[in-house]
Amino acid sequence: MIDKSIEPHNRYANLYNYTEQYRSFSWEKLNKEFSWNRTGKINIIYEAIDRHAEDPKFANRFALIFDSDDRKERITYHQMKDLSSKFGNVLKKLGIKKGDRVFTFLPRSPELYITIAGSARIGAIFGSLFEGLMEKALHFRLYDSGAKVVVTNSSLIKRIPFDELPELKWVIIVDSNPKKLKSNELSWEKEMAAASYELEPEWVDINHPLYIIYTAGSTGIPKGVVHAHRDMKGYLITGKWGLDLRKNDTLWTTADPSWIAGLVYGAYTPWICGTNNFIQAGRFNALKWHQAIEKYKITVWYTAPTVFRLIQKEGEKAFKNVNLSTLRHILTVGEFLEPDLIYWSKYKYNIPIHDTWWMAETGMITIMNFPSMRIKPGSIGKPFPGIYAAIVDENGKELPENTLGYLALKPGWPNILTGIWGNEERYKKYFKKKLWFITGDIAYMDEDGYFFFQGRDDEIINVAGTKIGPAELETTLKSHPAVADAGVIGKPDEIAGNIIKAFIVLKKGYLPSKKIEKDIVKYMRFHLTPMAAPKEIEFRDHLPKDKNGNLIRRFLKAWDLGLPTGEEE
Repeated sequence: MIDKSIEPHNRYANLYNYTEQYRSFSWEKLNKEFSWNRTGKINIIYEAIDRHAEDPKFANRFALIFDSDDRKERITYHQMKDLSSKFGNVLKKLGIKKGDRVFTFLPRSPELYITIAGSARIGAIFGSLFEGLMEKALHFRLYDSGAKVVVTNSSLIKRIPFDELPELKWVIIVDSNPKKLKSNELSWEKEMAAASYELEPEWVDINHPLYIIYTAGSTGIPKGVVHAHRDMKGYLITGKWGLDLRKNDTLWTTADPSWIAGLVYGAYTPWICGTNNFIQAGRFNALKWHQAIEKYKITVWYTAPTVFRLIQKEGEKAFKNVNLSTLRHILTVGEFLEPDLIYWSKYKYNIPIHDTWWMAETGMITIMNFPSMRIKPGSIGKPFPGIYAAIVDENGKELPENTLGYLALKPGWPNILTGIWGNEERYKKYFKKKLWFITGDIAYMDEDGYFFFQGRDDEIINVAGTKIGPAELETTLKSHPAVADAGVIGKPDEIAGNIIKAFIVLKKGYLPSKKIEKDIVKYMRFHLTPMAAPKEIEFRDHLPKDKNGNLIRRFLKAWDLGLPTGEEE
């Protein structure tokens, strides 16, 4: 482990004096940056799109620069205002109103981002579903949210179980054949062509829900984390001080918008800051990604540590004949960033990686390595101005420096979740220590105020930056006709961070075999997502349970390591 600190990369960043700016920062003072502070009219899309469209200095910047193998498109802020108004009018024509849920089930595409903006414009609540989800996972999210509209394409629509979704009224299909549409199906192209460009935003309360993001739960089913229009305050300041965005920047956040980082820092934040926003579709390819950085003059790159592990593994061919000199700031999120990668990045890109820490529930970057501060490799950095973080014990008492405990935040920042959709009890559990929001992470803080993440208190498995709950995996595994019981763990992997390992007890009449193993993997890929399929399967005649019948997961980890478990209760 390399522990030597790294000199600040940019002492003249937007946040140039952490101590003073942390001390003097006030969320209330930030209100003056928004037009609603003067007019009383609130909607994030006015602040993120319309005010830029109306300003000659911003109108022709790009709310979206889209690149894929077969499509390249640029949409200015002025055009995004028109397109989001057209889509808002399409929704209103269908009877969709403020508070209704509108979801996308699409690969990254201009239509997805237009839907994000158009839904917010009419006060609808947006949600994005990852294109890799299969029928069972789709059903839960659409049923739980009570989605009224889904925007999808002619390929993905086959996975949506319409007969089991009574509240789903309309499906808008991109690239559809208008002659083959069913009664509840509409053509994106036809509806958008007929819709008006004129639509004033629906003015809402600042606490009105903006989006629902489904994220894994350590026990039980995935949870729909709800965020509000007030989150625009956090987007603005983390964009300026965390991502260090300037007026001529082009930001590339590589995460899909079905994940919180892709939605917050791949849409809302660059829009609030009026920055050029680049999105690339398709699978990861090291050389192609570097070529995109050169071609589109990317200046700020926000991605996952897995990306750099893969590039590092690729070697020099990933850097062949590319000029990456436009890059000035690199950030990561989603998983542990190894110290060696930071030094490697400084050598290869001439920029150290600045790791950030946050989660779906916090709604914004809450702890990070700022470009104007020294980096301590292995640390997630220091709290963002306006955030008070501490390490606490089981009773919520703050612990001294260099003591392992629970990472906790004091509520009060605007981007904290406003609820768990349809589950008030689950929401209240986040605040069981009264004065604290308990993150579920284990960490310690050193004598200089740097935080060091040490793992999860719960059992969420982090695969290449994607958080997967074991309960959903185990429930699906046990629905396989050959499986009597199942337990899963995350197993460390040098590329993905973790892989999923499943321990399987087969039903009578079935014997362990490569054929059954392959069938279980195929079953998981079909019913959930390819990322949810176990990479390793170990067949057992029983699983360790306590006296209440609960799985003892630490015994599974001991089995994997070949260690003794002690007496099984």
